[in-house]
Amino acid sequence: MAMSSTAEEESHIRVDLPMSGDKLDGNILSRLGEPYGSKELISIKAAPHNGGHGSGSKDTEWWVVLNLAFQSIGVVYGDIGTSPLYVFSSTFSNGIKHRDDVLGVLSLVFYTLTLLPLLKYVFIVLRATDNGEGGTFALYSLICRYARVSLIPTQQAKDYEVSNYKLELPSKRLKLASLLKSSLENSQFARLFLLLVTMLGTSMVIGDSILTPSISVLSAVDGIKEATSALSEGMISGIAVVILVFLFTIQRFGTSKVGYTFAPILCIWFILIGGIGFYNIVKHDVAVLKAINPMYIVHYFMRNKMDAWVSLGGVVLCTTGGEALFADVGHFSVRSIQISMCSVVYPALILAYMGQAAYLLHNPDAVSDAFFKAVPGPMFWPMFIVSIVAAVIASQAMISGTFSIVQQSLSLGCFPRVKVVHTSAHHKGQVYIPEVNYFLMLACVAVTFGFKTTEKIGNAYGIAVVFVMTLTSSLLILIMIMIWKTNLFFIILYAVTIGFVELLYLSAVLYKFTSGGYLPLTFSAFLMAVMYVWHNVYIKKYHYELGHKISLARLEEISKDRRMARIPGLAMFYSELVQGIPPIFEHYVSNVPALHSVIIFVSMKSLHINKVPAEERYLFRRVEPKELFAFQCVVRYGYKDVLEEAFEETLVSRLKEFIQEETELQMELVSANLKVAKRGSGTDEETVESNDEIINAEPTDVEKLQQIMLQEIEQVDQAWEESGIVHLIGQSEVTANKKASIVKRVLIDYAYNLLKKNLRETENVFDIPYDRMIKVGMIYEL
Repeated sequence: MAMSSTAEEESHIRVDLPMSGDKLDGNILSRLGEPYGSKELISIKAAPHNGGHGSGSKDTEWWVVLNLAFQSIGVVYGDIGTSPLYVFSSTFSNGIKHRDDVLGVLSLVFYTLTLLPLLKYVFIVLRATDNGEGGTFALYSLICRYARVSLIPTQQAKDYEVSNYKLELPSKRLKLASLLKSSLENSQFARLFLLLVTMLGTSMVIGDSILTPSISVLSAVDGIKEATSALSEGMISGIAVVILVFLFTIQRFGTSKVGYTFAPILCIWFILIGGIGFYNIVKHDVAVLKAINPMYIVHYFMRNKMDAWVSLGGVVLCTTGGEALFADVGHFSVRSIQISMCSVVYPALILAYMGQAAYLLHNPDAVSDAFFKAVPGPMFWPMFIVSIVAAVIASQAMISGTFSIVQQSLSLGCFPRVKVVHTSAHHKGQVYIPEVNYFLMLACVAVTFGFKTTEKIGNAYGIAVVFVMTLTSSLLILIMIMIWKTNLFFIILYAVTIGFVELLYLSAVLYKFTSGGYLPLTFSAFLMAVMYVWHNVYIKKYHYELGHKISLARLEEISKDRRMARIPGLAMFYSELVQGIPPIFEHYVSNVPALHSVIIFVSMKSLHINKVPAEERYLFRRVEPKELFAFQCVVRYGYKDVLEEAFEETLVSRLKEFIQEETELQMELVSANLKVAKRGSGTDEETVESNDEIINAEPTDVEKLQQIMLQEIEQVDQAWEESGIVHLIGQSEVTANKKASIVKRVLIDYAYNLLKKNLRETENVFDIPYDRMIKVGMIYEL
């Protein structure tokens, strides 16, 4: 797993090895024809592959699957499970005009639940997981791994050898896939558009996490009006705000795995709504079962025309949380979510909606509070309490999901630096982000106080829900064509059925733009602007460093400069650059004529996969000339990985392993050539001439190599243990050059620098101790 590089870099980078405990793989004699240090010299066996981009191997035992299915109920379904609280009231905002309208809307709910959450997400979208992880960025990562569409030029050939990076691809229908792949790779507009679509989807999910707590908690608290009429709308919204503030306040304590804690509560919730639904069907009107006939939908539209189309904005709320089925699959498995959805959640929801419809057939005036009015008297208070708890669980799931999404965006350079706190020592995916938490809390409080009713919040909520579903379908179609290479007939069938339904719902929710629908679009526009500004300048900075990296000649000058003092200790230079030596090093030596005895150029690199196995994470290079005793290290992470707590110790340990493996390779080469020389055959003259230094080696050279290795390892130990590590952070200030356009000046000088000044610095993100940190200031003119 050596790192690929340009011809210029290879001239001053000597050996390129991954860190692994595996033995030398391959025929040493086959390497004799290659100039030493010019190419990859060792091939390490990759870690076992888990089988493509599916859900992994969590489904090995049925009892494990059932256990995961039970836990998933407490994590995945809180949002969609609480949707019966507000669907009918949002759909019939102007009241029920005809008895059969109830059956028409129920039929719409039935087929929408069946087509979108069940068929689309559970049986189609869940196949598109990225090594078991789901969500918008997972889809984007799959596309980036198959086609070179990423705008950040950090891709390296050896990234494709990471075990989790590989995709199992079918061999048929290659023509359409190749055409689409080349079109995406060769079009800058297409690559930028794809990134913006991903950012929009991510922004909509974050907006969803603002609206979910607001509408869920407010809908649950609103049920208290059935017990007392003394509370006004303002008082009810105030109670909801108190619950929301409490919910966001406790986030800093962390949320350990919520499966076992919340699953029993939500199981009780689904049993109650399903049981009460069945009771209402039997008691009020079994005729609601006729809604399975889709002709009721046709008659509903013929009877209400424009009003029926507008009401779709309320109907679509029955799918809220459908995206969570995909986003949270990484905590469980595909099979476990399929089982829990089909056996518990889907039947309970259908019974709940049918029960409400049966009640409304005889009590049409109760539509504004249909859920709680349909609850039998003795069950009201238990149902009210459980509904509030279920609403909090739904909110908690979306808040935790937002933290995870922001972490993914951050790792891929699409979000400004914020502090990520890992709240569990056992579950690495559980994080808390203070800045995001406070933003969500203020936004939720503002929405709840501003709108006060679930009807207006529902108008906003629908846009967020449908936008995310539509964007997921768009990315999924690309995956069907390029990666799955699905039959064209099935792709067209998906587009004209599910795609048409989603676009129909999208048109309906956009109609309510002025009635609250503007809210998620405003949130998304703001978040997209922040993400785009940060990502755009991030790319420009990387290109600047790439264009100003230090040449081999300059490195030789530095190593031979007699004025350059060498001081004890190990220096770590941090840079985004993975190819070459960053310009911040040149700036440092020009002002401080002293170098530490050991130098490591560290680059933190995020791959388009969820996790990088620990044994494949570190890549080292020795930087020439050798007198510098400098190394370049690329630390590769997936978007779900976290920085090790003992990062320094791990890096130093891997460096010593690299020196040892590098020496062992040289010793293998020397020994092999000595055997060839003794036999007088086994290679041709051309090979011998290209390896004169090694071929003419004596047996004592092996001992010299071993002695050098021990000296270098001892030097690293002394620098690490006696003098310690000094972290040199590039404190680069960016400014637009004098010839830049007005738009570019605003983007860099104002928007980006405003974000940078008000958010965290690199040392805060990586928790670098201040007493061992040196900031190197430099101005980048972009």
